[in-house]
Amino acid sequence: MLTHEELKTLVLSDPVVRAEYERIEREEMPMLDAILKARAEAGMTQAQVAERMGTKAPAVARLENALVTGKHSPSVATLQKYAAALGKRLEVRFV
Repeated sequence: MLTHEELKTLVLSDPVVRAEYERIEREEMPMLDAILKARAEAGMTQAQVAERMGTKAPAVARLENALVTGKHSPSVATLQKYAAALGKRLEVRFV
């Protein structure tokens, strides 16, 4: 049985997989980190955030997961609702 690190090394030896992994790390991970950090700072579960957003916990899980997979980009309106549920506001910047 492979360890996590051995499997990661094996999978990332494929140049296509490595390129996608690096793209996700560069582009989406900072946003995911910010979202998860904000939720942790608020001390809230996905279910609590969902209730404040007027939705269900699986929808919040999909939102957070979308940032990992890159298959779906949440709308600004959805991110604003998420931020408001945490008592925060969304700020988008170009750097």
